[in-house]
Amino acid sequence: MSLDEDAVPPFGAVLAAHAGGGQAARHRALWAFDARLAKVARTTSEAMIGQMRLAWWNDVIADSAGIKGQGEPVVDAMRVTGAIGSPGLVALIDGWEVLVVEPDIDVQGLRDYATGRGGGLFRALADAAEMPPWLAAAGQVWALWDLAGHVGDKALAEAALALASELLPQVDGARWPRGWKPLRIAFTLARQDVQARRGAPRGMPRALAGRLLRIALVGR
Repeated sequence: MSLDEDAVPPFGAVLAAHAGGGQAARHRALWAFDARLAKVARTTSEAMIGQMRLAWWNDVIADSAGIKGQGEPVVDAMRVTGAIGSPGLVALIDGWEVLVVEPDIDVQGLRDYATGRGGGLFRALADAAEMPPWLAAAGQVWALWDLAGHVGDKALAEAALALASELLPQVDGARWPRGWKPLRIAFTLARQDVQARRGAPRGMPRALAGRLLRIALVGR
């Protein structure tokens, strides 16, 4: 099942195009899933309601019969592509839950968010039952960079970038398997901006698209 263009964030759609071995559709479904969770965090004003909405997604993942959520485009796409069985999905939900339930996020909250969302998403995209610590750190850096570019709280954005900067050395010397190229591109982009104390740009401006293409072609 194909997803509507607006279901997959532009950033994720570009990265999914670099997924080899027929994995593009699975990657697109995972980016759409992350976007759905982001919408829950963005549109929830009461923590309990947000937790209920996230719990629904947990139930979908746990439903081995494949019945719950039938007809929901992202759910259907995840099942058709096999993304529903990817490791890391529960952690990804837990990471977003931090933003739903915490009115004031401290450094520990940022760590929990980054571990869950970033580590969970990168593990799911890599389809890695056993994830090396450096890949988990790379996912955390990416998630903190993304958060820094999408929050209105300047202090929170700066704290996210500071934590991301602390995590960068954990990825030094990593050897990225060819199948993890989309993750390498995502991390390299985030690393460049974190080092420059910049958060993620919103949407897909031309400059960002150009940077993604350059990283994909020359690795930096």
